[in-house]
Amino acid sequence: MAADSALWCVVPAAGRGARFGAEVPKQYVSVAGKPLLRWTLERLAAHPRVAGIVVVLSAGDRWWSADEHIGGKPLLTATGGDERADSVLAGLVALETRVADDAFVLVHDAARPCVRDADITRLVELGSGAGGALLAAPLRDTLKRADADGRVAATEPRESRWRALTPQLFRRGELAAALARARADGAVVTDEAMAMERVGYRPLLVEGSDDNIKVTTPADLARVRALLAGN
Repeated sequence: MAADSALWCVVPAAGRGARFGAEVPKQYVSVAGKPLLRWTLERLAAHPRVAGIVVVLSAGDRWWSADEHIGGKPLLTATGGDERADSVLAGLVALETRVADDAFVLVHDAARPCVRDADITRLVELGSGAGGALLAAPLRDTLKRADADGRVAATEPRESRWRALTPQLFRRGELAAALARARADGAVVTDEAMAMERVGYRPLLVEGSDDNIKVTTPADLARVRALLAGN
């Protein structure tokens, strides 16, 4: 990939956010006057390496406002499925006429509005040379495994353990094929790297910032509000 190449980003936003417990899907919860998803899209669109974004929505989504551009860049929509992998695949298929099979794309969580520009830049620069990569954070806390009663069963080694973050960077065609294979096999993959791992790839781990938080609980949202207020 050329140093100045731009690439598209797929943002799966079809989830219901059941664990969050709000009246609206968590990606539409208001933060400082605008939906969480809007913060995420604006952050991505502001990066010079992003050419455009495709947001993947649930069928009948009634909270989405139909913008066609964001930050001066095209903003497309597609309809997703029940699982994250289905939605990412739908986004990749929606880009077939715009993005070549061998071109890289980014995939980023709708509820991660605090990703840093420098992390995206480093991911693209290192990941494109490695054939694919993801932002991740090494585990620093002691790791415990619980038993059925919620008591400690064992202390697990934390060496070589990482938390997977987003964005994740892969070639559009290769990722689409890996996700389609997982679906055909009946395998539930929880991120794009897992789909690629299943078909033999070894994605590069690129260390990202710990404050690249995914909003899953109200406590996460409180922290994100504080981070965005400081930007």
